[in-house]
Amino acid sequence: MCRPVCQAESPAARLAPTVGEIVRTYGDAYRAGHALCPVQAKALHAIARCRTAALGGHLDRCAHCGAEVPLYNRCDNRHCPQCQTLARLRWIQDREAELLPVPYFHVVFTLPHALNPRAQANPALIYCLLFRAAADTLKAFGRDPKHLGAELGIVMVLHTWGQTLVQHIHVHCIVTGGGLSLDGSRWIPCKRNPHSKKVFLFPVKALSPVFRGKFLEALQSAFDHGELRFAGDTAPLADPREFAKLATALHERDWVVYAKRPFAGPEQVIRYLGAYTHKVAIGNHRLISIDDGEIRFRYKDYAHGDAQKTLTLAADEFIRRFLLHILPQGFQRVRYYGFLANRYREEKLARCRELLGAEPPTENADESPADLLQRIAGLDVTRCPVCHRGHLFRAGALAEAARGPPPTGPPERAP
Repeated sequence: MCRPVCQAESPAARLAPTVGEIVRTYGDAYRAGHALCPVQAKALHAIARCRTAALGGHLDRCAHCGAEVPLYNRCDNRHCPQCQTLARLRWIQDREAELLPVPYFHVVFTLPHALNPRAQANPALIYCLLFRAAADTLKAFGRDPKHLGAELGIVMVLHTWGQTLVQHIHVHCIVTGGGLSLDGSRWIPCKRNPHSKKVFLFPVKALSPVFRGKFLEALQSAFDHGELRFAGDTAPLADPREFAKLATALHERDWVVYAKRPFAGPEQVIRYLGAYTHKVAIGNHRLISIDDGEIRFRYKDYAHGDAQKTLTLAADEFIRRFLLHILPQGFQRVRYYGFLANRYREEKLARCRELLGAEPPTENADESPADLLQRIAGLDVTRCPVCHRGHLFRAGALAEAARGPPPTGPPERAP
């Protein structure tokens, strides 16, 4: 079901290139030359129609200057760059009640790029193995008395892309700095470095081989049970001897596990993680131009001091890379473990608050989208984008355009 757009774009934003415009302009040609799975086709169809007359909408009018602003409905596809703001803020609102007055850590587990072809043929399986291996690694270290001896609270978010849209499969983990004792009788804080006196979670170098071992063990089990599909360039790996060579090569290399410094406070955690939970492969703000079959966009080069650079791709290659990051139908990219696991979350969070002397959360009153955007993001979406003084009011409905194939060119832009 389509919901109304809740924010008027500025004239400058409307003139900027969008992923939707790329799909409308070049999507038909791409579909004609490539086979898409249903979830990819659905995503392209939704993104092409998003915030265009194809989905209808409403007309707002400024009470001060009389300007009329057409606002078209959004598609709400989770891969659409234009549809994530409200979902992200709703997620932040729900997670605020789960914050504890403890340090939080950010840990990232990354799969070697040699596994990318396997992930393309078996996305749900490889992603699930990544979640499981990373979670089991953190839980094992947390339960070990040598490190902590407690149950952690863990939130994980899957990302599959790098800055240039190539596959870079990893999970971002936000982990409590401490945990609930295994018998539930006390809160055990994380340790402090005896030299710097700073709190730390676990030795990062020790996490990597354990993570590698757990993932490869699960991957071998999936192979033994016939759960992996092989086709094209990966077809030879169906032979147990060839698969064993791959497993050996993966075991001999270092796997990347990265930990950042602890957050300044619990509130910073949720807003930081909120930027990850509803992120898509590329946002419209990174696009520079769409010209003569080429897409130019900005990216951050982490290998060279986070330098800002630009990359130009043929439209066909841009869409191909974008589609690499369409998740399988129904796949959960945000998952919870430890005492934040869905089954026991409410009960165990209450116990943690009791042990930490923290106040129970106050229930948030039902907020309208406009109120939520104002409170969390500081955006007044009722403000007129023309005069910036008056407020908008609903002046009428905009009917959906005739149904049929998605539009093939840029949307009409309001004056």
